[in-house]
Formats: sequence, structure tokens, C-alpha cells
Amino acid sequence: MGGSTKQNGMQPLNMDMNHPDNNISFRETRGCYISRVAIFFLVVLFLCSLAATGFLVFYYHSEVKGAFDEVKEFLSSMGDHNDEMKEVKMDLPVSTTVRISTEAPRKASHGLSSTIAYSEPEDDVENIVEFVPVTDEYFPDTSSETDTDMAVDKQDETSETSPTTPSTEVDAEIIPAVQTVEPEVSSPTSSSPLEEIERWSRRLPRALKPVHYVVKLQPFVNGNFSIKGYLEVEIEVQEKTSNVTLHIADIITHNDTVTLRKLQELRNPETVIQKQEFDPKREFYIAHLAQPLENGSRYLLSMEFEGYLNDNMKGFYRSTYKDADGSQKFLAATQFQASDARRAFPCFDEPGLKSTFEIYLAREEPMTTISNMPIVETVPKFDQDGWVWDRYNTTVPMSTYLIAFAVSDFVSMNETNENWVFRVWARESALQQAEYALSIGPKMLSHFEEFFKIPFPLPKLDMIALPDFAPGAMENWGLVTFRETLMLYHPSTSSANNKQLIASVTGHELAHQWFGNLVTPQWWTDIWLNEGFASYVEYIGVDHVEPSFQIMEQFVLERIHGIFRTDSLESSHPIRHDAEDADMIAYDKGSSVIRMMNHFLTDATFIKGLNNYLRAFQYANAEQDDLWHYLTQAAHEDQTLPSNLTVKTIMDTWTLQKGYPVITVLRSPDGVSATVSQERFLQVRRENSSDGHDYKWWVPLTYTGQGNPDFTSTKPQAWMSPSDSAIALGGLPPHDQWVNFNIQQTGFYRVNYDVNNWQLIFNQLVANHSVIGTINRAQIIDDSINLAKAGHLPYGVPLTILKYLVAEGEYVPWAAAFNNLSYLRRMFRFTPEYGALRDYFLSIILPLYESVGFEDSPDDPLLSQYKRQRALAWACMLEYQDCLNKSVELYHKWMAHPENDSIVSPNLKSMVYCRGIQEGGEKEWLFAWQQYYHSNVGSEKEQLLSAMGCTRNQHLLLRYLEMAFTANSGIRKQDTRRVFSAVASNPAGISVAWNFVRENWNAVHDYFDKIVVHLIRDSTRDFNSPQDLQQVHLFVEEHASQLSEHKLDVQQLLENIHNNLSWMNNYYDIIVKWLHDNGFSRSNI
Repeated sequence: MGGSTKQNGMQPLNMDMNHPDNNISFRETRGCYISRVAIFFLVVLFLCSLAATGFLVFYYHSEVKGAFDEVKEFLSSMGDHNDEMKEVKMDLPVSTTVRISTEAPRKASHGLSSTIAYSEPEDDVENIVEFVPVTDEYFPDTSSETDTDMAVDKQDETSETSPTTPSTEVDAEIIPAVQTVEPEVSSPTSSSPLEEIERWSRRLPRALKPVHYVVKLQPFVNGNFSIKGYLEVEIEVQEKTSNVTLHIADIITHNDTVTLRKLQELRNPETVIQKQEFDPKREFYIAHLAQPLENGSRYLLSMEFEGYLNDNMKGFYRSTYKDADGSQKFLAATQFQASDARRAFPCFDEPGLKSTFEIYLAREEPMTTISNMPIVETVPKFDQDGWVWDRYNTTVPMSTYLIAFAVSDFVSMNETNENWVFRVWARESALQQAEYALSIGPKMLSHFEEFFKIPFPLPKLDMIALPDFAPGAMENWGLVTFRETLMLYHPSTSSANNKQLIASVTGHELAHQWFGNLVTPQWWTDIWLNEGFASYVEYIGVDHVEPSFQIMEQFVLERIHGIFRTDSLESSHPIRHDAEDADMIAYDKGSSVIRMMNHFLTDATFIKGLNNYLRAFQYANAEQDDLWHYLTQAAHEDQTLPSNLTVKTIMDTWTLQKGYPVITVLRSPDGVSATVSQERFLQVRRENSSDGHDYKWWVPLTYTGQGNPDFTSTKPQAWMSPSDSAIALGGLPPHDQWVNFNIQQTGFYRVNYDVNNWQLIFNQLVANHSVIGTINRAQIIDDSINLAKAGHLPYGVPLTILKYLVAEGEYVPWAAAFNNLSYLRRMFRFTPEYGALRDYFLSIILPLYESVGFEDSPDDPLLSQYKRQRALAWACMLEYQDCLNKSVELYHKWMAHPENDSIVSPNLKSMVYCRGIQEGGEKEWLFAWQQYYHSNVGSEKEQLLSAMGCTRNQHLLLRYLEMAFTANSGIRKQDTRRVFSAVASNPAGISVAWNFVRENWNAVHDYFDKIVVHLIRDSTRDFNSPQDLQQVHLFVEEHASQLSEHKLDVQQLLENIHNNLSWMNNYYDIIVKWLHDNGFSRSNI
């Protein structure tokens, strides 16, 4: 590739740009030595004078408020963004060549000047999860919860339960009186004024708007990883301005190629650019102009530039894999959300600045390229033999973060209908694993066309499985990118959970093609609309193509129950807040409140409002109030909300304040009426809390009773408003019959009752649990345990309720129990009374273990497979000898016949692999490593990575962690957290993981800085002593500067440890007494 590069006039990026011969020069490379020294000392003297002056000004300047006002004035003048910029800039001489990045030295081609765009390394888009929701660009946790203690702890996604019957009118008497003026709901966690100023200072000036881009890129994928680029962007002047400002990062602009011409007068002299500069803090390229641009006119900005295919999985980056004969192959792909398109080409990199794009990609002829649109033509690159240009059709108006392209030797399969082509791409040796994705993808896309009542607007859609990809998947319009494990399925190797995961991720990304791509948030404040809606609608897609998955029933397990725990922290935050990276509040709480809204509006009204909203804002940008407007309009037309109540009034209480309520139902002595009240649910309520916000919500109340149980109707029977301290409800059954509130758990709230009603519910569960709906049985379990955990209910109530599970046959209630028992086990496992708790757990679980059997049956319904998977995993985790013996036996049998992939059922692999390695030694571990290294199936590699963290050998665990943070060790960077979490979840590995982070902090931070805060959380989540808390506090204080960007995450992990400590002080002895009183009193074994 070196020869090809030279033919094109580009120099290999292998120069030491810090060498004096390659830095700023004045005609001759070497000059007079004495002159150099003199110049050096003059420069030093000048810089020292500046520093001293700055110090004196700062020291004696006491008018802090005046300085603050100057910042505000600066912000208000950003529309003109002229020479009065307060930021420190780098003004480069005309003949300057400067190093772009610390990753690889490179320089501009001979004869070209350059503006540097170097910035401090940014975090990768927050990636990966244990499969809780499939969070495309977000994916915060690559870890599986394989706990050596928890070989299988699946977290999936699901949607609402059965649809409701559309209602044509609403009963006015169940709606409290409301004012027509809608109240504002302020967020108690708003940023400080200085933080707001800092955030807004990073926004582009509003003076210019991009209309159309032409982007030409030649990535040297098989060479030095440089990118030669050319850009034209047509811009429209919105207001008079004397500069052109756009985003660049890790790019060299060739300054003498930059031109700006008025579009209507391209033959006239170009606009004079007086100065070009780069603001590294805000990643701004600024061209200062001799004359202001005319308001309402259009101009054409063009430039040549150079970039680099990084190995950080952001921007335009490189990846590798080994083909069937072991040869290493290179490819290049993109990941632009939220703000990394600027690393591929200069652009107006904000979601609200949509435009059309014409993409050209140069490639070597054996390779292929794909982008958002189809290829229009392929022509030879005349100045380089063996290279061609692929020119792509012009896109529809879209945001920069949705642009995508890939250059590879991948192969594809496709399906076609009369409107579009649907293709799947993968490594040639893995293409057959994409058959399942191809079988469901086109069906989902067609179904969403019907659901949204808007045709998919592009002529094709590609899905590509990438070996290295930081997020789980990304919804780029017309080119959806995936991790291999989330798109490729091998029937004899991948588990049922892998299959559902692929279906869910596919549904999520295809839903984005409308919600997020067709209509895009104006700014990242409303990213929750993207992710919340896609996280909800994905279930509609999965349920359409795989109804046997019963995916609607699973929604409460991972979307609601999981996020309930996070949102009950004081350090939680509102759904709507300014953050470029969506977290689980956006995904899980966002989808949960949308599901709630769907139910109180009814399906017909909900879909009608969505359709009107999408049509009104297609190819444009919107905010949440725009959606509320169209949903309200539909609700008033259909009379599903009274005319004096709006969706905004209701939903602002759920999106603009953090947390959620616990609804307390206290029945009268005769039972036929009840007082219902609401308050914010907190895991621990602190007396010294500084949060004085009065948390209240609009709460849709649904309920049923023992006399005529109906768990199908989710239409609200009453509403609580924020002004209600309590309301009275009548018409309930007599005192000897139970009531159950929150049908199908469609409302985002917990429910507590008086002790008598809890007793009646338990009696019903014991007598005939099927009378209560499946989802509500899961709700009862989750609510009761967490109410006890927060001090709202005696622990004896949930511990007694769980006894009914010996008769439970459905997966969803069992999963709710397993998810909650995990916390008790982790708090107890290093205490003297763990043996008593273990015996209590086994008394409940062993009947299930015996009923499901150890032999897996792939033909069973999916939820039956999940039930077996969880039952066996828990039995082994609790060291039930029969389970351990069978697991170890299977693992050794597989070691004897590694070529036989049918020995261990795919559904049992995580458990068998983990227990085989846990009960074995180095031999078993090394066998797993060899299998990992040679496997061609992504899901198999992930299972093995998690299982290798199960060993009790601490030397192996430490070596494993070292490998995970070492480049070219065989573990991909994207899998680093999976390895770390597996070790940290192992009782033998907790101290190993925590000490590794502390002792290797700088190396860990430099290797993968975005996940560092999650590594701290993974290794400290079970800390529950004052000594533990003090250790973490000291560590956080010591590394405060490096953790400053993760302030909220740090607050939450510290609060979790505080809560664990509080729980041990308040409830450990109570539970021990209950265990003893109920016959479980063996000491730890």
C-alpha cells in the first residue's frame, strides 16, 4: 500500500512530527543555530510575560460577577463568533504542518498548509450491556451477569401486555378537576448555571445551516490507515455573520485548499478568508472572513483534508478479523452517534442540522463499500491502478450522526420486495449465521410500515455484523451496524436467549428508522424519545415475527423492575435531561412510561397521534412537546382524555422530574372503600437530604378484586393528580376479599397495602395462584420485596409470599423472584448466616429444579426453556451437589470430544462452562481459552469469556484481567468489560478486580476510559461495610479529575454502597431471626 499512497501524492503517516526537521520551517529546513537559540529564548520570554500578566490579572480581579457576565456576553455574541472569542486558539502560519493525533504521526501532503484538529481522547459511546435492553448506541454493559454465583441471569426486553379495547369516551368523574393552564414541572436536578454555560458554549452558532454535502473519502484500509478527504458543503445564511464555524476532530484541514464562494456567483472571486483556526475544547474549525456573509444567501465551502482510521471504535475506524485460513483481514466502519461524524469529515455535527449527503468512497477493487443509499455508479480512480470510486445516491435530509459507511471484503444475502431491498452482510465464513436476521428483518420492516402508516422511505436497508463495535447496534438510516453477537445466530451453538436478543435488537433498530431517523430530536435533551420509543416498539416487532416468544409478558422483568432500582436512588435524574449519551433511564424508564401512556390513551388513539406526529415532522426535528401536542389532539378527538386535560400535563410529571411513586392503599374496616395516597419511592430516605422538591405525579389507577377478577382491562378507573395528597375510592369488595392495583403493571409505580390485604393476596396465591394474572404475580413479588427493602413493609411479608412459588409454573413470576433474591444472596454470602439463607432458597427452588429436569429440550416453548435455564443455574449457584456433578461431568465430556458441539445444549452452556471451570483448575481454564480462540461464533465466544471469570484460581483471574486490558492479547477491546464483570461477579474475584482497578488505574483509564466508572461499579456493587465505603471514597477523591465527566455515575455507585451498608444495619438481623423462626438456622457451610 505504500506505493499506492505515493501515487496519490499522500505521504505515509510514519514521520516523527516532533522532530525539529519536520516542524515549522522558514524556507530552509536547517538554519543558523544561533538564530534558532535566540528565537527560542525570545519565545520563552514572551510566553513568560503573558503568563505573568495573566496571573496578575487573575489574582487582583475580585469582580467575579463581572467575569460571569462576560461569559454570558460571549455566549450571546456567538452568532457572529468573530475575533473576540475568549477560548484559546491555535493560529497556524500559512506554511505549518502539525501532528494531528497521538495515535499515529501524519502530515499534510507537500505544498499544503494545515489546521490541526487535535483533541483530548474522548470516551467511546457508552457501550454494551448484560442484555438488559438492547441499547443500540448506548449499550452500557458488555457484562453478562454470569456471576460465578449466577451462571445465567438473563435480562431481556419486552413490551406491553395484551392490547386494550379502544374507548370512545372517558368517565369525567374519575378525572380530578384540572386547570386549563398546564403547570410547569421543574427538575430538582438541573445543572448549575456554569455547567449550562459550558454546555451551550459547545453548540454551533445559529448563523449558518447546512443544505447539502459532497463527501469524498479514500481510506487506506490495507495501508497506513490514513484517509484522504474532500468536502463540499452548501450552506444557507440564517443571519449575518463574519465567520464559518463547523466541527472537526482528529482531522487535518489543508488550509490553502479551503474556498468559500457565493453559490449564485461561482465564477466570481471567492470570499476572502482572513484566518483559519481550531478550538480544541469545542472541536470547532473557524474560518474568519474579510466580509460578512449575506443573510438569506447560499455559499459553497470546499476543502481537502486528511483523517485517520483509529482503533477506538468511534468515528471512521478500523477493525480486523482472521479468515478461515488464519489470514488477518482489515476493514473500516463507522460509529458517529453522538458527535463523532466530525472525526470522518468536517461537518455541522448536531442532530438539529439536517441536510442531504452525496457520498463517494474509494476502495481497492477486491473490496466492497456500503453506505446509507445505493451505489449509483462505480468508476476507476484514474490516478491509482486497482482503485475505484463508488458514488452513492443522494440521501434524504438527515442528521450527521446517522451517516454510515463500511469498507470490507464481506459478503451478503438479500430479500427483495417491490419497494426495497433488504441485505445482511458478514464475514464470508459467518454469513450463514445471518440467515435468522434475514428471515425476520424484512417482516419487521414491513410490519412497521403498517404500524406507523408511513412507507420506509429508502430504496434499500443493509444490516452488517462487525467484529469490533462499541455499542450493541446502531440505527444508521439504511445501514444498520451490529456487533456480531447481536446479529449472527448459529442454531447448534447459540442459545434461545441469543435468538430472542437478535430479534429484539433488530426490532429496536428498525423502529428507529421512523422514530429517530425520519423524525429526529432537535437536541440530545430529547434523546429519550428516540430510545424510549424504539425500546417499546421493538416488542411490537418481535411479537409480530415470533409470537411464541411471549415477549410482551417479559417487559416488566427487565424494563420496569430493573430501572425501578436505579430510579429509586436520590442520585437518579429525569428522563429528559441534556446528555449526548442515553443511559438506562432513557431506555427503560422511557419505554415504561410510553407503555403506560399507550394504555391510558388506548391503542387506537396512541397510534393515531404517533402517525400524525411523524407525518408533521418527517425529515425534520422535534421536541417532546411536539409529540404531546399530537397525542393530545388525537385523545381529544377520540375522547380518551377530557378536554381540560392534556398529555403534556400528565407526562411532564413523568419526564421532567426524577423518581416514581409508591401508591399506598389503606382499606376501610369493611373493605369497600380505601384511601389512596402517593409519595416518592426511595431505597433509603435520608434525613439530611438537600432535595426539597415535592414529588407528585399524575397517576392512572387500575385495579380489580377477588369477587370479579379482571386482569385484562388497563383503562384507568381513577386518576391521582399532583395536587392530591390522598383520594378516596369506593366500590371495592368486602374486607375478606383482596384487591390488586396496577393491572399488568402498566403504571410506572409500586403499590403497598395494609397488612390485611397482603394476607388476603398470599392466601389467594397459596389457594390458586392462577386467579391473579401472571404479570401481576410478578408485580406482587417485586413490589413486596422492594417495599420491605425500603422499610415500607415487614420483611416477613415477602419472605412468606415467596413460599407459594413451590406451586408456580410460569417463568415470569419466577424470574421476578430470582432477580430479587440475588440481592439477598449477595448481601449474605460472606456472613455466618449464609447457610440458613441458602437452605431457605433451596426449599423454594428444588421443587422447580426437579420438575424442569437437567435435560434441555429446544422444542419447549421459549419461556419454558428460560425457566429451566434459571432453575438449574440457581441450583448450581447454591452449590446443590447434583447440579454441580452433572455440570462438571458434561464439561469434562466436552473436553474429551471438543469437536462435538452437541454435548452441551446451547441453553445450558453458560452454566456448564462456568461450573466446569469453577470446580476445575488451570487445565479446564486453558481448554476454555483454546475453544474461545478458535470459535467462529460470536455468542459462543461471549459465553466462554464470561465463564473463564468463574475460576477460583486468583492467579488465573489476575492474568485474565491483564489480558483483557492488553492490546492483541486475543480479547477484543469491546469485550473488556465483559471479562472484568465476570471476574468481579465471582466471590473469589471481587478483591482481585477491585485491587486491579486501584493498582492499574492509569493504564486502565488510558486503555478504555469510557468504561472506567463501570469497572468501579462492577467491583464495588456488593460492598456493604464502613471500611468498603471509606476505601471507595478515598479512591474517588484521589482520581477526581479523571472521574469528573462521570459525576452522576460516581454519585450512584457511592449511594449504592451507602444503601448496602444501611440495609445491613437495618435488616440483616431481622431476616436472620425470620430464618431461625422458620426452621432455617444452619450456620454457613
